[in-house]
Formats: sequence, structure tokens, C-alpha cells
Amino acid sequence: MAVRRVGHVTTHRARGWILPMLFALSGSALSAGLILTGSPGTAAALLLLFLALAGVHSPLFFPRSIGAREARRRSAVDGRPVVFWRPGCKYCMRLRIRLGRSARRLHWVDIWSDPAGAEAVRAANDGNETVPTVVVAGRPHTNPDPRWVREQLSPSE
Repeated sequence: MAVRRVGHVTTHRARGWILPMLFALSGSALSAGLILTGSPGTAAALLLLFLALAGVHSPLFFPRSIGAREARRRSAVDGRPVVFWRPGCKYCMRLRIRLGRSARRLHWVDIWSDPAGAEAVRAANDGNETVPTVVVAGRPHTNPDPRWVREQLSPSE
């Protein structure tokens, strides 16, 4: 059973890198073609654009993820919300961008890396893995407004 779980987690972690890798490879191929046709400036601009898209869609764009159990434990101690997310989710990216530096003050759980996190999201969303799901004081909120999430952080932090 543990071997299956490890395989499941590894597969899901790899899945989080598919879109960023496609952006990077596509940008590289397009840029190479443009260089060969004599447009190095356009090639450089396109490569930078595709690499930026790869970065924003990668798991590295988000604060370090922890497991759902650890996130719940920490949230119980410090009262900070828990954000369940997955790589490539445009709504998760929207939340992350709109939170700015405040994002680091939340507990982030990548549901593709943590089966317990995926189960928590399914339990909160009628069996669907709808993210972002933000848990505040034990109550889940699906795709909440980023301003509301920021308000859930105490101003003294």
C-alpha cells in the first residue's frame, strides 16, 4: 500500500511540471526557428515570454507546500488559513498573485502531492477536487475572493 501511495504522489508531482515544461520547450523551439530566420530580437522576446509563462505555471511559483495534516496542525496553533491548490490552476494562480507577499503567511497544500489534501478538498466540494479551497477556522471556502482571504490574516502578523 505504501508503494502505491509513493507512486501516486510521484505521478502527481510530475504532472505539475508538464505544462511548464511544454511552455519552455515550445518557447525554445519557436525561438530557435526565429533565430534561423534572422530574427534574434524577436526570438529572445518570445523565449522570455514562454519562460515567464513556464515559471508562473510551475509549482515553484507558490510558497512551499506542506501536507494537509501538518497544515491543519499549524493552522490550529496560529489561526492562519490553509490553502489547498494544484499546479496549473488559473484560479490558484490568481489567488497567489493577488495575495502578494501575504501568500507566505498561509499554509499551502498541493493536492497533487498530498493524497490527504486531495481527500480534504473532495470532502469539502461534493467529491470534486475544486481548488483553491481555503479553510479558515475549520470551514472550507471554495475559490474565495483574494481580498477576503487576506482579511482572514490578523493584521498584527
